[in-house]
Amino acid sequence: MSGEERLARVALTRLTEPGDERVGRWLRELGAVRLVRGLTGAGPPPKGARAERLAGCRARAASLDPERDLATAARLGARFVCPGEPEWPSQLDDLGDARPLGLWARGPADLRLWALRSVAVVGARACTDYGSHVAAILGAGLAERGWVVVSGAAFGVDGAAHRGALAAGGATMAVLACGVDVPYPRGHARLIERIAEQGVVLAELPPGGHPTRSRFVLRNRVIAALTRGTVVVEAEYRSGSLVTARRARALGRHTMGIPGPVTSGLSAGVHELLREGACLVTDADEIAELVGGMGELAPERRGPAVPRDLLAPEAAAVLEAVPGPGGDTARIALNAGLSRDRTLGRLYELHGLGFVARRGDHWRPLAPASTSVTPKPLGRRPTVRRGGA
Repeated sequence: MSGEERLARVALTRLTEPGDERVGRWLRELGAVRLVRGLTGAGPPPKGARAERLAGCRARAASLDPERDLATAARLGARFVCPGEPEWPSQLDDLGDARPLGLWARGPADLRLWALRSVAVVGARACTDYGSHVAAILGAGLAERGWVVVSGAAFGVDGAAHRGALAAGGATMAVLACGVDVPYPRGHARLIERIAEQGVVLAELPPGGHPTRSRFVLRNRVIAALTRGTVVVEAEYRSGSLVTARRARALGRHTMGIPGPVTSGLSAGVHELLREGACLVTDADEIAELVGGMGELAPERRGPAVPRDLLAPEAAAVLEAVPGPGGDTARIALNAGLSRDRTLGRLYELHGLGFVARRGDHWRPLAPASTSVTPKPLGRRPTVRRGGA
């Protein structure tokens, strides 16, 4: 990309709004240099441009100085990455004409390489303690497995996911709806600084750009396209997180949801997403299995084992045939559908294993061995403890 084309793209990030598909079409047809001239009055306007749009662009052009924007970014340790450059994540091209004009990136990591193995964790800003805890556990678990955690640096689930990844010494990226030099929300100024030091902070807006409601919604398409999949942790029916997940699904990415209480309005949107076909996940292992490569399997999940699970089928059938108060060998054989001799042999096996007791020709069941299961922490398998009854 020529230097003039690059400067023109920087100018367009200030002249136009992110995600404008009409601007994307003009850019594809005219190129960045001719488009900037057309929007600022230095050349013929692009086809179909309305007078109101042109007037707005010309008003913004009064303070246009792309070289100054690049210098400001450089002082912050940021850079401008254009489509087609080595650091550009090519999966963003799936957005078509809604593809970013370029991305302002602040942080030491290579954007393209980090995005290759990334997962978005998004959710409610006003989340519950449950949602915050789950998001932090997911962020840490994914980071420990070598995945880059991507979110929007907002309060609630976003911030918890970023902190979880950072606490695990892992990789995380924040996609902002403002400039990379604007800490928003203000309460996350230190968190955003940490992400810039340890990971990457991304924005479509130039330095000094401030967030608006529409820019948050448009920012979500970048999160959806940048990552292999999107996990939603708590969301109401009307939620930007659901916009992200549905955009990810439309782009062919994996969509996942963490279930919550059916009585919680903050889980209602996630449950609706699951009804639409998203995959239910409960921990980082299950997420990695879905979005990862061959062989990245979650551990097998099954209930606690009990001693009678280890019995041979015939011995188990004989044990089931022993009446509760007990019975003689003939009656047990009849219940089991086996001969008396085979039944007697199995009863002696069960006697040796402590499942039945004998008095004369009468057999009675013994109380089964107790089995207890410790509470299951998120992301870990239950620990089984057994003790004799």
